[in-house]
Amino acid sequence: MLHPDQFNVNEAWIAFQLNDVPILTERDGSFNCVCLMDAASCFILSNCLIPAAEPEPSQPEARRLLKAGWAHKKELPATLFVPTGQFQTHLPAEAEHQGVAVVRVRESQLLVFIGEARQSFKEDL
Repeated sequence: MLHPDQFNVNEAWIAFQLNDVPILTERDGSFNCVCLMDAASCFILSNCLIPAAEPEPSQPEARRLLKAGWAHKKELPATLFVPTGQFQTHLPAEAEHQGVAVVRVRESQLLVFIGEARQSFKEDL
């Protein structure tokens, strides 16, 4: 089982969807919030809103997510954890293109990292 204590800061990041139901806007429709989190600190490094109809960030959005994460320590992690069945194309491809190993894990294994952020987001709605 994965746990934050297993990692050093910036050694591994986690890609995940913050919301469990789409975020509704009057003007632009429904969105999902995709985040990158540091596995050791559970600090959210970057995020982007993508249309709820899209399964993942586009290639430019994936690049921006990684670039915004990079800005914190001026380096990318060795590993990006991605929930199995999510973010199938652009984010993993962009991470691998930049030399980051992508590891797919069950989302349940990531809850120890992302659970509090999701709960806080729900409470703030």
